[in-house]
Amino acid sequence: MLKDTERVRPAGPEDVPAVKAVTDAAYHPYIERIGVVPQPMEADHAADVSAGRVFVTGEPVVGLVVVEAHADHLFLDSIAVHPSAHGTGVGRRLLHFVDARARELGLGEIRLYTNAMMWENQEIYPRYGYEVVARRVDGPYDRVHYRKLLG
Repeated sequence: MLKDTERVRPAGPEDVPAVKAVTDAAYHPYIERIGVVPQPMEADHAADVSAGRVFVTGEPVVGLVVVEAHADHLFLDSIAVHPSAHGTGVGRRLLHFVDARARELGLGEIRLYTNAMMWENQEIYPRYGYEVVARRVDGPYDRVHYRKLLG
C-alpha cells in the first residue's frame, strides 16, 4: 500500500500554486542552456488542472505530470520533479503512473518530446522503454520526439 506521499492523484484547484512552483523549479535551470523559457513554464496551469490533465504526487507536491489523451495515444506534455526530490524515485513513480493511465484509457502508445539540449532526459526516457521517432525544430525549440508502445 502506498503512503499518501507516494500516491499520484488528480490535481485540484488548490494545487495550482504548487504545480507552478514545482514546474518552475524543475525547468528553470534549462533557461540559460536552451536560450528560451521552456514551454512548460509558460503553460496555463489553472486551465490544465481544470481540464483534468495534471496529476501530482507528494504532500507537499514534489512532482507532477501533465497528460493529454488523444484517439490513438497519451501525450506526456510535461513531467516535473522538484530539485529537492531528485533521486528519490518521484520521476520513476510518475512515469509508471503515465503507463498505467494510458492503459486505463485503453491507449497502447505514449508520446512525448523533450528539448534536444535537455540531454539528461535523453538518457532517462530510453531506460523506461521510450524510443526516438523524430527530431524537429518547432520555432525556437529543437525537440527530440519519443514514443513508447505498451505491451
